[in-house]
Amino acid sequence: MSLDNTNGKLVRMANQIATFFKSQPENERVQGVATHINKFWEPRMRKAFFELVEQGDAGFDPIVISAAAIIKRPGSPAQPSEAAEHVDTAMLEAGFSD
Repeated sequence: MSLDNTNGKLVRMANQIATFFKSQPENERVQGVATHINKFWEPRMRKAFFELVEQGDAGFDPIVISAAAIIKRPGSPAQPSEAAEHVDTAMLEAGFSD
């Protein structure tokens, strides 16, 4: 598959994240990649990422492909822990407490 410059950068960045997590215990690698992408990639980047994953053969490291299953798709509802954290923060800011 031929990648344009932007898509090539996304593949390279994702693979660099995977390379870093290869230094971590095997059972933490996939989750580490997914957590990093969920935290630091904006929705447009994740949208382009999923388009590349779905097209196949973009050159992603196997750890990145495995992580795709737990990377948050743009526009999907927040994970329960994210939603709960947001509500807790909003309640504290509004002066509510336990």
